[in-house]
Parts: sequence; structure tokens; C-alpha cells
Amino acid sequence: MDTANGPVGGQAGGGLIRPETAAKSTSTASSDFIRRQAPTENAFQLVSLLPGANVATSDPLGISAEDDLSLRGLDGDEIGYTLEGMPLNDIAYYTGYPGQFADTENIDHVSLSQGTGDLATPVINAAGGLLSVTLRDPTKQAGGLLEGAYGSYHTNREFIRLDTGDLGTSGIRGFVSYSNTSADNWRGPGRDKRQHIDFKFVRDWSNGDRVALIGTWNDAVTSAYPQPTQADWKQYGRSGPDNYDGTYTPGDTNYWRLYQQPYRLFYLLAPTHIRVSQSLSFDATPYAQYGYGNTPGGATLPTSGLFEGTQPVPGMLSLPGVQNGQVTVASDYQQASYRAGVVPKLTWTLGNNTIVAGVWYDYSDDREPAPFNPVSADGTPADIWVNSSRGTIVLADGRQLLAQNEHTITQVNALFLGDTISLLDHRLSVDLGFKEVMVTRQGWNDIPGATYRTGANGAEPLPRIGMRYQIDHRNQVFASVSTNFRTPSAPTLFDSFDPTSGTLESRASTNLRDEYSISEEVGYRRDGDWLIGSVTAFNYNFTNRQIATVIDLNGVLTGSTINAGGQTSRGVDAEVGLRPWHHLSPYMSGEYLHATIDNDLAVDGDLLPTAGHVAVRSPAWQGAVGLTYDDGMLFGTASVKYVGPEYASFMDDEKIADHAQGDITLGVRLPTLGPAKHPEFRLNLVNVTDTNVLSGIAAPTTNARTVIGRYGTVIPGSPATYYVGPGFAALLTVSSAF
Repeated sequence: MDTANGPVGGQAGGGLIRPETAAKSTSTASSDFIRRQAPTENAFQLVSLLPGANVATSDPLGISAEDDLSLRGLDGDEIGYTLEGMPLNDIAYYTGYPGQFADTENIDHVSLSQGTGDLATPVINAAGGLLSVTLRDPTKQAGGLLEGAYGSYHTNREFIRLDTGDLGTSGIRGFVSYSNTSADNWRGPGRDKRQHIDFKFVRDWSNGDRVALIGTWNDAVTSAYPQPTQADWKQYGRSGPDNYDGTYTPGDTNYWRLYQQPYRLFYLLAPTHIRVSQSLSFDATPYAQYGYGNTPGGATLPTSGLFEGTQPVPGMLSLPGVQNGQVTVASDYQQASYRAGVVPKLTWTLGNNTIVAGVWYDYSDDREPAPFNPVSADGTPADIWVNSSRGTIVLADGRQLLAQNEHTITQVNALFLGDTISLLDHRLSVDLGFKEVMVTRQGWNDIPGATYRTGANGAEPLPRIGMRYQIDHRNQVFASVSTNFRTPSAPTLFDSFDPTSGTLESRASTNLRDEYSISEEVGYRRDGDWLIGSVTAFNYNFTNRQIATVIDLNGVLTGSTINAGGQTSRGVDAEVGLRPWHHLSPYMSGEYLHATIDNDLAVDGDLLPTAGHVAVRSPAWQGAVGLTYDDGMLFGTASVKYVGPEYASFMDDEKIADHAQGDITLGVRLPTLGPAKHPEFRLNLVNVTDTNVLSGIAAPTTNARTVIGRYGTVIPGSPATYYVGPGFAALLTVSSAF
């Protein structure tokens, strides 16, 4: 049936499974499923029911930036994210922020490659797989979509999209959309705000040529939810002192306005396909990006005896709110990044061979100063955006007081060559590929006492081979061996210092090795009249396994990395869905994972006895069940996702319990009423059981309890921190095409 946002109701598993043909594991959440979800949901939540996807959320409605996705035990900074062939990962930390990607109304599908990306994928961290977002195409007829939503926590959302249809005889068509969202924090004080624009214009030719222009603008101020330790969670649960304070008293560093995170970005890309001849085609995806934001935190500074790097700061700070020589400030962590690149490739069909050859070039410029914002008598920072240095704390000579001042330029050059060989009357397909990726980083740290100029260079060869055999038109087997890598994150290049003492907090490391992985997959797929399913067995071997964690840098939670050495991961993924039967479409997925650390971990000049222990963020069991009903007028979905216990320390001495979340959607579509085409009413109920759980690991630790190292050193323990699982939320959405 055609609805307010296109046809729905015909996809298997309610839109959570579709026939796949790649010689590697891939799962897809398609438009049928996406259009029934809450419009505030982000890309991580949209794939949470797929096999291997372990999504930790802090916010039931998907507005907060504090979400995490791990695949087969590999964390989000080891997963590549792309939008129609453009990289989306933060170039410094490799993290992805799914609330920035695109509005759900404009997404056609989200694909999850659990093992490896494609040969031409432009990322330098996809050791753990690839999440790729594809937008809907503009319609050929002029029209649009109008939508409004209201729900729990005073959530308001308005969305409008205009489709131009074919513009005269030009062959160009496009859409432009705008959304505005605001919601109270579900836990503690504060309110999030987000404005977003997507657009896509395409021009198709009859011979298959195609040019598109795609853009995204996002402007948001979201809240950082506190991440408790196990002890805090057991004592206070969702409430208590672990939440930010709603009112400010002098000296309070836990006031919620000190933790507002503003971020603004703009993406632009132009994927192009040109058919040069019957056997030769050219593709290119040029892109450009700009992002600017701030991640502040509450801190206190002494008014005298400060340091900038190792250099003492003369004189005293003259600021309001001084108490006993201390003053509350917002410790800022700015990031301004510019990025541009292009991925051109040629595809040549020669008999039974399809040869692909291409390059990828990427240039990024990333600046990360860390100034301090004075706060007013009511605790409000002078300027959370830090648009000008005049609003920050400045020294007597007019310079900003900075905890750090890092500047990184990263250049990526990659060459790739592949050949797909079709044999046995096209029943057997063999993929051969090789990619060489060269990464050059140059860094400057303009803080006294720090190593001013730093950098790192690396090159990784990435061979791969895959095979797909079509047993008959319903059954298929596939196998692949691929290599992947992840370069160390940019902050590892820089020294950092405590501004209250001048002591070194972390030392620059320019000789860290790239994480490198070899993965093998063997799988079977079924594409039947009623049933679609797959099962995949996988095995990974890692060297220099890099684990994302978080450190407190001057009151700001900042990404960092632990080199965990070798790791072996193996397991099985499976999913199955039925095509609609009497309007019902069930879906099931599951994963078994056994991931172990291969060696002892170097800590404090000794070795922590971690060899043989289960890796962090690696639940042995995950599973999901979903059921969709859609008769064209009435529709609904019900789903449950289960995640088993996860260790949060390398010594396996701290973990979170297993947990599950159930969601329900109920809706009705009405006949066309005048200009309103198929108006729709949809109620989304998130976490209907309101389970009180920790949903994931924010920052793992080496050991939670005191341990004696291999050489006799007493290694004190430190707690991990966690994401608090979201509470119950309801959102009512009314939409109509026109």
C-alpha cells in the first residue's frame, strides 16, 4: 500500500531482512521497518534487532549523543559509518554520532556488514564492520510530507519535506526537509534541542548515468548523561547524586548547564555514476564536511598557582564566584574539523571478469583547544559554543588559558584493485581484492612543555577473497577471508597536562601500532517463497587490539585508547524472517560469541594476567524477536531484544547483568482526505517494561579489584563506568503526505 511516506507492508520480517548476495555477512533494516519506528530514533537504534548489533543507549528517544554500537564484541570506534559512500566517522576519535546522520523519514535503508566493509569503503577504522545509510530518492511527482509528534518528557517534533518532482524537462528532481526536535532529559534536569536539514537532488539518464547532490545540516544542543560506576548504580539506581543538579550553588561542578554539548555540522557529497561504454563505467563520490562543537564539564580552578602546560601562570584570576581561592568554571573541549575527499573508481567488464580499480584521497584538518568558560552567579557558562575567545578565561597578556591546544592534519591515500570472476554459468562468483591504505598524521601541540611537533605514518596492505555459490535459485552458500585495520586515534599523539599542577597526565605516543585483523566467514542463505534466512560462522584474529575507553581530562570525559594486544573472537550469527502471511511478518535473530584475550596486558611496568580471559563488551548470547502486522490500514509491531552479561574489565572481575528491552508500535492509516494523502496516526512505546538496567559499558577498566602482576607488582583496581538504560517513553506521531 502507498502511505504518507511511500509503499509499506510487503517486506519480509517487517522490513528487518531481505535477500542478500554479497560474499560476506550483511543485514539490512529497510523502509517497512524504519517507517514504523519513532521518528526521533537514530541509525544505531534502527539496527539494534539485527544479528551481532549490541546497542547501548542513554536516551529512550534517541536524541542524546551518548549511544554506542558494538558488533561481535567490537566497539563503535572500530566500525565504519558511511552515508551513500561518504565517511561519517569522527576523524580524530573514529566514533559515530547517529543522531547527526539523517532524519529517519528520509532513510531508505540501513545496512550492517558485521564482518567487513566493501573494497572501496573510505574508512580507516572498520576492523569491526560497516554501517551504511542510504537515503530515499526524490519522487517524480511533486508533493511532500508533514509530520508532528508529541510524547513523554515534553518531547516535541515537527517535520516537513517537499519533493519537487521532475523540474520541467531538465530531468532533475529533489527533496528538501527540515525538522525541529526538543525534549526534556528523561533522567535529571536539562532539555535537548535539535534542528536538522536533509536534501537530495538527482539527475538520471536513460543509459544508466546518474548524478546526485546530497547534503545534511545539523544543529543541536544535547545533554551528557552521567555514567555511574557499579557501586553508584547499586546504591542509587537511576536517581541520586549521580544525576546532575537542577539548581546551582556556588562551588557546584555538577550543575547540568555545565554539561550541555553543542554541535553543528554540514555534509555535502555528489555520488556520480557514468557509463563510459557497454563494458566500462566510472564512479566517483566527492565529499566535503565541516563540524564544530564543544564538550564541556564542570571543574574548579584555583585563582592562583595555575599552569599552562608546564609553565606557571603569573598573577591571579579575577573571576566572579570565588570561594576560598577556588572558582567553578566550565572546562571546555572544543573541536573544529574540516574534511574533504573523493573516491573515484573504474569498473570494467571483460568476459566473465568484472575488474574494479580506484583510489581514495581524504584530507582533514582538526583543531581541539581546551579553554575555560567562566560561569555567572546562577551557574550559566558565558558561552557554551565558545564562539569567541573573549568569552573565555584570559590571562593578563590577553591569551586564553588553555588546558590543551592540539592541531592535527590527517591525509589518507588508498589504492584498491579487485576482480569478480563469474563461473559455472554465473552460479559461482569469486571475489579477489587488494587495498593499500597509507595514513599520514601531522600534529602540533601549542602548550608550553609539550612536544610541539608530532606525527605518525603508517601503511597497511589489505588483501581479501570471497566466494558465493548459488546452489539453486533459492539457496546460496558463501565464504570470505578479509583483512581490516584501525589506526590509533589522533589524541594519542599529544601530551596533556594538569592545569592546576603542571604535571603530565598522559604522554604522547607516536609509535603505536595499527590494529590489524584477519576475519573468516562461512555462511548459508535461503531466499524462499515464504522464508528468508541466513546463518554465518565467523572467526577473527587481532593483533594490537585497541579498546576505546574514557578518561577524565580537567573535568571533561575524553576518549582514549587501550592497546589490549591480541584477541581471538569466534561465533555464529543467524537471522530468519517470513514474508507477509495474513498480514503477519515475524523476525528472529541471534548471536553466539566467544571472544578471548590472547596475552597479558602491560600495566604499570608489570603484566596483568589477562591471557585467556573473556574480552570486554563481548556478551556470549544476544537475541531478538519481532512480529509485525500490517493490513494497509491497521498496523503494529512488537519486539524484544536480549543481551547477555558483558565483562567491563580485562580481568573479568566486573560485569553488567543481562538485560532485555521490549518495544511496541500501534498505528492506523486513513483513506485520503482532500489534500491529505493517507494520514497516519502512530503510537510508539519504548521500553514498555521500563526495565531498570545498565545498557552498556561506557569506559572499561583494566582491573576493578587489586591484582598482583606477573612480576609481583600490586596493581590497584579502578571501576568501569556504564550507560544507564533508558526508561519508558511514549511518542504519538501524526503524519500525512500531500
